[in-house]
Formats: sequence, C-alpha cells, structure tokens
Amino acid sequence: MAEARRRLLGGAGAANWAEHAFGMVVRVKLVVQVKLLPTPVQAAALALTLRACNAAAGHASRVAFERDVKSRNELQKLCYREIKARFGLSAQPAVRVVKKVVDAYATPRRCAVHAQGQSLLKADRVPGMAAQPFDDRCLSWRYEVGTVSILTTVGRLRDMRFVCSPDQFARLRAHRQGESDLVFRDGAWSLIATCEVPERPQFEPADWIGVDRGIANLATTSDLDNFQGRRLQRYRRWHARKRSELQAKQAKSANRRLKKRARREARHATHVNHRIAKDIVAVAQRTGRGIALEELRGIRDRVRLHRHQRATLSSWPLHQLEQHITYKARRAGVPVLLVDAHHTSQECPEGKHTARSNRSTREQFCCRRCGLAGPADVVAAVNIRDRARRAWVLVNVPLPALPELLVDAARTPQPVVNEERDLA
Repeated sequence: MAEARRRLLGGAGAANWAEHAFGMVVRVKLVVQVKLLPTPVQAAALALTLRACNAAAGHASRVAFERDVKSRNELQKLCYREIKARFGLSAQPAVRVVKKVVDAYATPRRCAVHAQGQSLLKADRVPGMAAQPFDDRCLSWRYEVGTVSILTTVGRLRDMRFVCSPDQFARLRAHRQGESDLVFRDGAWSLIATCEVPERPQFEPADWIGVDRGIANLATTSDLDNFQGRRLQRYRRWHARKRSELQAKQAKSANRRLKKRARREARHATHVNHRIAKDIVAVAQRTGRGIALEELRGIRDRVRLHRHQRATLSSWPLHQLEQHITYKARRAGVPVLLVDAHHTSQECPEGKHTARSNRSTREQFCCRRCGLAGPADVVAAVNIRDRARRAWVLVNVPLPALPELLVDAARTPQPVVNEERDLA
C-alpha cells in the first residue's frame, strides 16, 4: 500500500494533496518560445553578450572544479569581481552566470562523474553560443507593443520586436514567471519563457484507462485505441539512411546538410507524442477516468536485446510520452497512476496465469490454461488498468481501526504483580 501511495503522490496526487491541505494554488510549469526580430546592430550585441556570458561561465566552471566548490555563495565570492572586470558583465548577468554553473554541476550525470574523481574539463567547456538565462532585472517585456528590452554588454537594447502565436502570447502575458533563456539556434534568435499555469482540481476517477507503450505500437489503450508506430519507424529508418549517406561523403557540404537536418527527427517524434498524449487525456477527461501507465524506469538495464534492436530501444522516446501525458493530465485535472510493468503482456486478465509461453509471438496472446486469446498489447493495457484499480483501492482505503476487544483491553487497568511475593 505504501508503494501505491508513493507512485500516486509522486505526480499530480502530491500537488492535489498540498492544495487541499494548505490552500495552495498548484501550478504546472510550461515554456513558451517566442522568436526575436532584432536589427543587425541588435543581433551583433546579442551575439557579443552571449559569447561573453559563456566565456565567463567556462571560467567559473574551471574555478569550481579546481577548488571543489559546489555552493553558489562560495563560488560567487571567488568569481564575481573577476567576471565583471575580465568579461565586461554587469552585476546581475554575473550573478546569473554563477547560478548557471552551479545548476550545471548539480545535474545527476555530472555529480556522478565528480564523485568518481574523473576530470570534468571537457564538460566544462561551455559552447560559445549556449543559452543564457535572464531574470526580470535584465529582461523586461512590453506586451502591448510586442517588444522586449534586454541588458547586454554594450548597454540595454530597447524596443526589440518578438512574434509568437496568439495562444502562446495569451499564455505568456497571463502566466509568465521567473527567468527567460536567450537562445541562438539555426541562425535565429529566440526567448524561452517559463509560465506557471494553475492546475485544475483533480477529480475522483470512476475507472481507469490502461495505456501500454511500445515500439511497433506507440500506445495501446484498454479501450482498444491503437496508435501505431509504423510511419514513425519508416521515418526514422529513412533519416538513418540519409545520415549514413551524408557521413560517408566526408565533405563540407555534407556536414552542412547534416547540421541542417539535425533535430528534425526529434521534432517529428515529439510532435507524434504530443498528439497521442492529447488524444488519451481528452478521452480520460471526457469519460471521468484516470490514466494508468507502466513504470518503465530502468527498462534498458532490465532487458537484453539483439544487436539490431539496441539503437531502436535506446533512442525511442518512451519516457517523453509519459511526460507529455502527465503534464497534460495535470492541466486537465486527470489523475495519473504508475503501476508495476512486470509481465503485463504475459499475464492472463481472467485467470491471472503468467507464463512466457502465453505470448508465443509479438502480436498475439493466448493463455495456455484458459484459452483466452487476443492482441498482446490490448491484453497488456487491460492488465495495467486492472492493476491501477487494485492500487487505487489500496490508496483510498481508510486506516484499519483497532478491534473493539483490543480497545477494551487497552482501557482496562491491569493488576500490579508483586514479583517478590510471587517468588516467595
């Protein structure tokens, strides 16, 4: 029961509990990307500022590594004055640079490498045009005229125009909070702003929708909805073939084309996952049901694959689909529950007989004991739904009361035993 509570309260359940317990308004963090339209002079100033900030970040990172400093205050004492004098940054950008370095060292991957005593100098080389955060002291928005004002190394740039979609502009104007990142990518300047959108109150689910994720079928629900991945597989194989052809040429023009094609495949996969998550959450919200997902953490370490399957599983965005479903469900007030993923496609939903022979092929399931047969992914989704039903019952069951006999015994005074008299 404790495990079921942890899996529920680790997501939207914890936010909903905090809202009811303390009256807090729980919010979902989203990002809005707007495109900047700077003049040539403004673009040159932005490029100069971004290079100076990243050069300062590289210097602060080397100091942090050499002196083994992980505290933001300690690192700021060591680097603050030198960053301002050497790289021409004003006070607030220098503080943001130090925070950027401390946050980078706080990531689990770099902490693990740092704990093993390995060198971080390669990771410390901050790219010259990496993104840089700006807070409200360095960046101000004028929504009524569609412009921003940014503090740079050559002064404050005012009246810089930006464009975005009407929906993003409404969200930006109503819910923007905190920092915004200045990004230069593919020859274009943009700002990525953080927005905190209030969540809807989480409703009590009438039932659950089990969702089985995979590669051949990206998602299969217990309602028999199947989101096939054949088109995405063909698209990824086509990209892999084109990459290998361009890499074999080893020419400058081929490298330029590779850079131009970079991230195109990832954007397409993200778009597909957004569409799947949107459809699943819409059905759950309309029918008043929750969404049950498998706990797939560490799946790449649990399975042994053939050589030709390793690249497919390693690059498949299974976790991204879970993230999309989770945050869209939080915005809609739909509860999401993670359940145990072991043997979901090998267990019979009727008799609970579990055996590897129940799934003789990838597509079909046939119970060797009762004869129940059907698509393997649908059977897995039904098992996920049933496990969510049992877990939800455990989460919502009240604490067991003491039996009346034990309560009466606890209230009845016990006689005092004289040990010396009994021994005599």
